Amino acid sequence: MRLSTLAATLVLVAASGSAALAGPIGDLAKSRIDAIASGDLAAVTAAYDPAATLHWVGGPLDGTYGQPGKIKEIWSKFFAAQGAQKATIATTAEAANPKGGTVTVDVAFAGKNTVKVRYVLLYRDGKLVDEIWQVNPAATY
Repeated sequence: MRLSTLAATLVLVAASGSAALAGPIGDLAKSRIDAIASGDLAAVTAAYDPAATLHWVGGPLDGTYGQPGKIKEIWSKFFAAQGAQKATIATTAEAANPKGGTVTVDVAFAGKNTVKVRYVLLYRDGKLVDEIWQVNPAATY
């Protein structure tokens, strides 16, 4: 009896630390990460609100980009530099209310290089309006 209680507790603890994204905003973020990992430029750029801003912090693409053409150019450079890649999500946090939602993800993109990122996505009305791509090379995930 005690063993089954312990096993159930361990399962719950493991599940609570899961990197799974839940909810509609989390689903948008997960789809985005998958699109980035697969190098799908059309899907990545289609997610943006026309007035969106991308803050790329660190690495060779460091800068703030606010025009759709510039944002597309940055993602094109990233995809060209990385080649085929795989995304591994370490942790996520999601917050939402009727005005919008934010997802924070610690994720590693492994291609030609492994790029560890603290990724913050702000969505309003289903569109990405603000994005922070914080290169985080010291991360342990």
